Amino acid sequence: MKIAFTTLGCKLNYAETSTYERGFLAAGWEVVPWTQQADVYLINTCAVTETAEKKSRNLIRRAHKTAPEARIAVTGCYAELRKEQLQTLEGVWKVFGANEKKQIVPETVEGALVPSTNSSKNVDGTTFGAYSSGERTRSFLKVQDGCDNFCAYCTVPFARGRSRNIPVCEAVKQAREIAAQGIKEVVLTGVNTGDFGRTTGERFLDLLKALNEVEGIERYRISSIEPNLITPEIVDWIASGTKFQRHFHIPLQSGSDTLLRRVGRRYDTALFASRIDYIRQAMERPGEPLVFFGIDVIVGLPGETEELFQETYTFLKERIRPAFIHVFPYSRRPGTRAAEWKDQVQDSVKTERVARLEALCEELHSSFVAANKGLREKVLWESSVKNGLMGGYTGNYIRVEQPSDPDKFNTIEDIII
Repeated sequence: MKIAFTTLGCKLNYAETSTYERGFLAAGWEVVPWTQQADVYLINTCAVTETAEKKSRNLIRRAHKTAPEARIAVTGCYAELRKEQLQTLEGVWKVFGANEKKQIVPETVEGALVPSTNSSKNVDGTTFGAYSSGERTRSFLKVQDGCDNFCAYCTVPFARGRSRNIPVCEAVKQAREIAAQGIKEVVLTGVNTGDFGRTTGERFLDLLKALNEVEGIERYRISSIEPNLITPEIVDWIASGTKFQRHFHIPLQSGSDTLLRRVGRRYDTALFASRIDYIRQAMERPGEPLVFFGIDVIVGLPGETEELFQETYTFLKERIRPAFIHVFPYSRRPGTRAAEWKDQVQDSVKTERVARLEALCEELHSSFVAANKGLREKVLWESSVKNGLMGGYTGNYIRVEQPSDPDKFNTIEDIII
């Protein structure tokens, strides 16, 4: 039996798809590229925006056109939120909601993919560990899933369920498996990564300390951690000399306290700024590389006037000055509170504001790179080569290139930025 995979959306989805692939290979299936003929096509979907849902539907239609006799299985957030809609699409064979992901991988080549008969409307709190294995140098390790915040604009608690996590011991086991493949860097991922421990009574810091002891893994990064969950204790431990890099991915969503309160975020700009300041004070020293902050921002939330948008712009440019801004136009999601609000922002206004923040991002990123020039850092060289050059990322996530040298692939080297 041949199976092909494709994935949309976040790093969690990619980690899960890689885990499905390994499971099917172990069960005796042959994994083929998405563009080839297969007996089964498995599509891991996204529903964070209307565009993501449209892309998911297009992938289903494309697979059915490529192989009309093949069976198409669908999982991911779109599968959880729009299960009945998906089941009406031509070619769709099975739909796996959030409760049913653990049942996707069969035990043998003859085994069927059989979703449970339970309703997927109430995610039951189960989760499973997953990690990506498509790259030689880096792996995304899923340690947490779901969210309890229920922000007004977000479908994640409905699509992925409540906050839950695998035990520390399971995360360590998977990190060792990653290390056994020769992978040097692990990125911890979750919907709300810092909320780790909700279901096991463990602490996020317990997880970090345990992973830090795994032999073979030389670098860790933390992805998608809420500002109110980055405690001084965590920062101080990382800064004491660990494998965790000067790199944080933190959602802000808005630099306006008015909008933060309205959509139900659990912090204000003062707290956000204080956490950024604390990290910089603890981890930045004269003559050493600066901390990379990647900040998520949603443009065009309902009620975002030009004045409120300017508050966000000014907060980012003059107060935070991150290394990178991940800019997302607000997408009205059915079933969320914000979708019912009357003061929606016009698409043309969102587009214009996105462009302004993207221009600011270019300015801030260039400034960050320039401020690190001449400093000593470590780079993990990747095996991909383009125009005779190999590339890699420094510990503080600056992309660098130099002439290709196969002997350096998947090695960490001291350089001057």
